[in-house]
Amino acid sequence: MSPLGSSVSLDLSVVPFKMRKRLDSRIHEVNRMKSRYPSKIPVIVERNHREKLLPNLEKIKYLVPPEVTLGQFVSMIRTRLSMPQSHSLCMLLNGKQMTSLTLTMSEIYTEYHDHDGFLYMTYMLQDVFG
Repeated sequence: MSPLGSSVSLDLSVVPFKMRKRLDSRIHEVNRMKSRYPSKIPVIVERNHREKLLPNLEKIKYLVPPEVTLGQFVSMIRTRLSMPQSHSLCMLLNGKQMTSLTLTMSEIYTEYHDHDGFLYMTYMLQDVFG
């Protein structure tokens, strides 16, 4: 029991990966991944903090071939979320930027990867009218 008289529980599924792991730990993890899989891109995919309807992914770390397009990667994430085709998924880079679905993951990594070596992406439902 905490000194305040009630137990406090922290749901780690809502705490972003960058806040759960120290910088040196994340850098070490990326270096280990790159030494074992030098041709793959290390990607962290988490639910956007504003998204309330979609579930959290069971797995947030991915090693992605560089030639895969963002569109192909989004399709794979949609499958893991078991999303109906009637819903549109929005992927944000570093929590705030969208980019073309035709870019390869290599192109995206070159421009948007974090200084720890991971490429961070968040997902959320996109409002579609029509």
